[in-house]
Amino acid sequence: MSLSEWERNGWLKPHSTSREEVQNLLKIIERDLQDCQVENVSEDWRFAIAYNAALQCCTVALYCSGYKPARGQSEHYRVIQSLPLTLGSDYEELYHYLNACRAKRNVSDYDAAGTISKGEVAELISSARELYSDLRKWLQNHYPAYF
Repeated sequence: MSLSEWERNGWLKPHSTSREEVQNLLKIIERDLQDCQVENVSEDWRFAIAYNAALQCCTVALYCSGYKPARGQSEHYRVIQSLPLTLGSDYEELYHYLNACRAKRNVSDYDAAGTISKGEVAELISSARELYSDLRKWLQNHYPAYF
């Protein structure tokens, strides 16, 4: 399926981003990648912060591709699911991993505290950092005006 097919399904709507919007999101990613390193907060919270960094990476790629999620259409799920359609099919496995992280974050945010391990936090931080590095390269190659 393509992003334009997602739009026809009502999952996405057209979006014109700007350099300012992309730069603001990149600053959020950088903040979150720094803040998730703080060890005097719970593993649950560190995981949520690292998850947000990865989510915002997916958001930047989707916005640069000309779309944003439609309200009420499982926004986080759609943004993460779009990753292989924006950055490429090599990101299919990462999409599945981030989707599992989305579900874990939901449990730790809404249902039960203490469900995230240090290892899970470290793995997500590493994945979010790598995704951010890849996103920066992608922006330089495809959308240098926003970078």
